[in-house]
Amino acid sequence: MDPVLPFPINLPPEGSRTLLRALHEQLRAAILDGRLQPGLQLPPTRALATAYGVSRNTAVAAYDLLLSEGYLVTRPRSGAYVADVLPQTRNRKGSTGDRAINRRLNAFWRAPPAIMPASLRSTARFDFRLGVTDKRLFPFELWRRLSARALRAFAGQATTYGRPQGRYALRDAIAKHASFARAVACQADDIVVMAGSQQAFDLLARILVTRGRTVVAIENPGYPALHAALAAVGARIVLVPVDGEGMIVDKLPRDAHVICVTPSHQFPLGVAMSMRRRAALLEFAQARDAVVVEDDYDGEFRFGGRPLDALQSLDRTESVFYIGTFSKSLFPGIRLGFVVAPPWARRALVAAKLCADMHCAVIEQDTLAAFISEGHMARHLRKMREVYGARLRVLLTCLRNDFSRWLEPIPSIAGLHVAAFATSSMDMDAIAERARELDVGVYPLRDYYFRGRAKPGLVFGYGAIEERDIVEGLSRLRRAYPK
Repeated sequence: MDPVLPFPINLPPEGSRTLLRALHEQLRAAILDGRLQPGLQLPPTRALATAYGVSRNTAVAAYDLLLSEGYLVTRPRSGAYVADVLPQTRNRKGSTGDRAINRRLNAFWRAPPAIMPASLRSTARFDFRLGVTDKRLFPFELWRRLSARALRAFAGQATTYGRPQGRYALRDAIAKHASFARAVACQADDIVVMAGSQQAFDLLARILVTRGRTVVAIENPGYPALHAALAAVGARIVLVPVDGEGMIVDKLPRDAHVICVTPSHQFPLGVAMSMRRRAALLEFAQARDAVVVEDDYDGEFRFGGRPLDALQSLDRTESVFYIGTFSKSLFPGIRLGFVVAPPWARRALVAAKLCADMHCAVIEQDTLAAFISEGHMARHLRKMREVYGARLRVLLTCLRNDFSRWLEPIPSIAGLHVAAFATSSMDMDAIAERARELDVGVYPLRDYYFRGRAKPGLVFGYGAIEERDIVEGLSRLRRAYPK
């Protein structure tokens, strides 16, 4: 008889007085260590008894003990299931405590940094979340057809792993799209496909940073997940302030080897780096043999004015790594992005990608390649620019008309969020907490400052909230402010 459980059960010989105890303890241990997951249906007692050579009475007695202890529950005419909420238990003899476990971990990961923004954990009804898009407007039926076609084509190909650099068809489509939509000068061979921008941060940190030696300059305020990726590899991080023209280049440390910026739409303040600052930054990099990591996380969404050239397209000394992602232009769950890498770094970056995860999922790459090359991406972006542009106008109108006593929006004509400075030294955490009680999600600017005195303010995302909900949400937010 084949085993009915996904792990071995080792029992004493038939007739042993310890048979029941052994069966009970091994089932209990499997529940505690997760081999039997909460909600899992256990095999019937008759099947268990037959499979492991015990009497049915022994199997029933073992289940009864687990039921009495709270590890199992029964459902009428259905059988026994592992309880969803297990009873509290003391550490078993010989188990290690947190202190012993910590010594086994890399020192950095013993107290992991807060990487995921609070806005991604929120469930407010009127939620001004950052970093998310309105996937309800995405053409999923079209995507399904393209995916099915890619799957059929893949089925006829030889079984092999993909290229770490990415499928050529996707790299070629990305190069043409980035050249047209983002003013990035690149070809297919310049592209390395990534599992989103976060993997790009991680792999660039691995190939550019020497632990304890490399000085990396990042914006303050800035993106916490970028900071975490750099800290994890031991970079010497220097925080550089941001003003209305973007990163203040004059504040860069002279020994900075890597400089990370969001020039098109600074995160989280939303300002665009001026052409004067862009030129100064590239001059700094050239003079000191430094590199620039340009994160263009929502570059497709610009709602007025001429887009400024990307740093990568202005670069003449192969100093810039350009990061793009499809999490904003399509939806976060796609987990695809790319790096336009200088020729001297491409081999190392591809090797790091190979080391990290071999390559990105092939079917998704082929589907996205068709979505871009057949013109669907351009049509989708045109539609979404109109949608997001209308939401931005409603948001700014409400903020200027109804919140001028408390908030001053920072001018922004791009991206999917707006930041606003407080007009007085109010407790923005308290405002956000009161708003939460009103079922409104807004997020303090303080969450994005790494050190130093944070300017009080709030950040409003509008990618996943409709116009009527923007109006209602802000109406409720007014009640969070003092009369």
